[in-house]
Amino acid sequence: MKKRVKPLNSERTRARSGRDLFTLEEESGWYGLPFSDISPRLKLSVSERAKRMALRLDPRSRLVHLVIPKRASMRTAYLFAEQNKEWIREKLRDLPKQVPFKNGEVLPILGRDRTIIVCYNPALKTTEITLKKDELIVLTNKADPSVRIRRFLIDLAREKLTEMALEKAALLRRRIMEVQVKDTRSRWGSCTEDGRISFSWRLIFAPAKAFDYVVAHEVAHLCHMDHSDNFWRVCERASRDYEEGKSWMALNGHALMRFGNITS
Repeated sequence: MKKRVKPLNSERTRARSGRDLFTLEEESGWYGLPFSDISPRLKLSVSERAKRMALRLDPRSRLVHLVIPKRASMRTAYLFAEQNKEWIREKLRDLPKQVPFKNGEVLPILGRDRTIIVCYNPALKTTEITLKKDELIVLTNKADPSVRIRRFLIDLAREKLTEMALEKAALLRRRIMEVQVKDTRSRWGSCTEDGRISFSWRLIFAPAKAFDYVVAHEVAHLCHMDHSDNFWRVCERASRDYEEGKSWMALNGHALMRFGNITS
């Protein structure tokens, strides 16, 4: 069995998915309790593992999940949410503005702001995307090229993350078996004992020092499969700016979820 260390979380206050999820219509109908009046972005999640009620923010879906133990009553759940409605509304209000992949929007790609320039031409056979110094040029026959833009960014993230991970592994004299790039909800990276490393593609929107820190963090696990003092010393040695990169991810990492549509 592959041994995994605790992953680097992308949002520590995100809800764990429960077995039973309810639609807003179902939630509003439970005992006639108006959960939607507290917030239309409040969703209920019944968990067999939860021992107490909790509120969890999910920046990617821009929802607050109310996690409810299986045996708890809905009336108690409603009162709990009602008592914490200001927290719920504040967390949702403070989420960074969503930035869709469309013409004129600005994306921080690889540490530099780039404006999306979409040039629509129905005569084109394919979509071609080019990363320039200050622009992301999209030549397309698609009325909505957001899916193509997302795919381009994922491929670019894979290329840059793999390149940097291999460089840092060589520095530490360790071997990487595989680098994967995924669209994870709750982690920026992970590493297995057999040298397989995974990253979130959304790191492409992080500043250079933060991007570098996350790569260094996962590569350091090739030396120490824990978060011991020895691990952090290796992580610091492999990072260009350990303190600033780590601090930025802790304070601002959740903001990386705002780029692209909520469903992307």
